[in-house]
Amino acid sequence: MTTYSFLSVHCSIVGPGGSVNLGQGAGASDEGISIEPAGDIDSMVIGADGTPMHSLHADKSGSGTVRLLKTSATNQQLMLMYVFQTSSPANHGQNTITLGDTNLGDLITCRNVAFKRAPNLIYGKEAGMNEWTFSIGQIDRALGGNA
Repeated sequence: MTTYSFLSVHCSIVGPGGSVNLGQGAGASDEGISIEPAGDIDSMVIGADGTPMHSLHADKSGSGTVRLLKTSATNQQLMLMYVFQTSSPANHGQNTITLGDTNLGDLITCRNVAFKRAPNLIYGKEAGMNEWTFSIGQIDRALGGNA
């Protein structure tokens, strides 16, 4: 495959208080969805004689951002989950986000996910978007070979 389309992207969040579609049909803005690692997986030290030493880190944490049109009904669904999950520590940090592209064969699974904050609310000449940010405890990635 040599074609990418957001039409092939499926994404959802499942956790205490709900299950919400975040992919195709959720009212994503042009900027869409991003998953980012929190830090580097390697650090390197150079010895006094110039010998390199690598250290592999077990860190799979990161952050995720979902950008929705201001008028998307998905904003209300996420706000209801946010309110429920932040009302008690027993409900916090237990979400799973799955993201995939059926055309390319990509599959990303994010576990131990928590709402990082409520979105900034901007009311201007044009409606814009709401950005939902998440802290992710563990990201597992499999990028497909269909491209």
